Amino acid sequence: MHTIFNKQFLLTACLALLTTAVSYGQRAAGKTLDLLITGAMVFDGSGKDSAQLDVGILGDRIAFVGNAQQNQIKAKKTINAQGLYLAPGFIDPHTHTDKYLNSKDAAERATLPFLAQGVTTVFAGSDGFGGSDIAKQLSAWDRNGIGLNAALFVGHGGVRKEVLGSKNVQPTPAQLEEMRQRVDRAMKEGAIGLSGGLFYAPASYAKTQEVTELAKVAAQYQGVYDTHMRSEGTGVLDAIQETLDIGTGSGIPVHISHIKVSGETNWGRSLEVIRMVENAQRKGQKVTANHYPYVASSTSLKATLMPRWAEDGGNKEMLKRLEDPKTLERIKKSLASKLDSTGRAERITLATPKNPELNGKSILKISQEWGVKPEDAVIRILKENPATSVISFSMSEEDVVRFMQQPWVMTGSDGGGAHPRTYGTFARKMGLYALEKKVMPLSQALHSATGLTATTFHIKDRGFIKEGFFADLVVFDPAWFRDNATFDQSTQLASGVHYVLVNGTVSISEGKYTGALAGKALRHAPANAPSPGKEK
Repeated sequence: MHTIFNKQFLLTACLALLTTAVSYGQRAAGKTLDLLITGAMVFDGSGKDSAQLDVGILGDRIAFVGNAQQNQIKAKKTINAQGLYLAPGFIDPHTHTDKYLNSKDAAERATLPFLAQGVTTVFAGSDGFGGSDIAKQLSAWDRNGIGLNAALFVGHGGVRKEVLGSKNVQPTPAQLEEMRQRVDRAMKEGAIGLSGGLFYAPASYAKTQEVTELAKVAAQYQGVYDTHMRSEGTGVLDAIQETLDIGTGSGIPVHISHIKVSGETNWGRSLEVIRMVENAQRKGQKVTANHYPYVASSTSLKATLMPRWAEDGGNKEMLKRLEDPKTLERIKKSLASKLDSTGRAERITLATPKNPELNGKSILKISQEWGVKPEDAVIRILKENPATSVISFSMSEEDVVRFMQQPWVMTGSDGGGAHPRTYGTFARKMGLYALEKKVMPLSQALHSATGLTATTFHIKDRGFIKEGFFADLVVFDPAWFRDNATFDQSTQLASGVHYVLVNGTVSISEGKYTGALAGKALRHAPANAPSPGKEK
């Protein structure tokens, strides 16, 4: 299913890997390297099959790739990786790691659930939630130290809230210009693109043209529009079309996060979604996506079930509506309709580890224990905690596999909450689906977590094992690389990773965290950024 886009991408990637004619041995000759990894089967991130090679590191860069003995390469330390696989560190394009990276606790800033899987770079500010003060956030990461490299999106929802608040209103021309200026500043400060979360209030109140106007600004800086679309269920095709329209209307590459089709009545529609994307690609549009290898999603209870009009004004106004008898009845009818749809009350479970009495129980089970209707149970839960999270078992395995097999779909965890995807996405994709089930070659699975992501988002000198690139690397045992987190026990670290290097520093050694905070705040710096005074 190679499209014009995919052919162009593969050509670009191959040319990038052949830019130097100087031999590896000549480059490293006469130098004592800091670290040499010998004997591993090396996947370079390009999608090619593996080759047995040695990889040497000097400082924070890869200084040698080849046969160390033939080239008389010496190093202060050597890791014997015979029988193991070596790949570029994984790049996760869609996370909610903000809570880890912003923590006052250094152990949390290590972001170990990701690091233990071989993830060395994450993107935060996803789903439109990121604010516009990018410089402040990136500087804090540099100052405090983080375990992974991290980049930031500027969020459409965050910018909208800064300017318009949480109300269901449309911007005046002056307000829209203020939103443009905030996005422009954020891109200058290093944001990698604009993230959207049109599924969530208050971003859901925006019209397509508003998002398009902000995407035009990000496009001038070679940014990408990353989106949690308005719908991933019954309205998924309309949501795909809106995403494509934003791309064509602004000239920005579009990226569909956690691509899926939700709800049993929609199962199988992955074929239609793929067809729409590939038709756009054939016309020359840049469209990519990410996915996680699970049949259950996770978000807040209110976002899953509450009508968006009931969220107008934020949690405070929502709670007032739940106290008004007339409005409450209207909300109950909406909830009952959604919960009756294909047994959703049984398929939606609470993810509230701090409340073990409810954690892991379905809306249906809770309502039965309380002796009330499911919609009444939802209202009671929201009154007690409007931020309650849930896990929804809403996808089919067939659709999940079909999406992951597409050459334009990369791996993205959407991790950060009480869902096994936080601890297991990459190990599950490589270990279960590629190595065990063999639904795709391991080389493609690794490419979808490394080179494809780096190239799509213009992450310079990362995503490939290539001399001169940053030494973000993972060494794992293919026989043991598996996810251990489950929906019942979602915080189990992955197994099978022997070593992880972040910017040349060993962060995981023999399967154990070393305590290093070797990550860097990544700032997007496009070559063709608009000059001061250029018309937006």
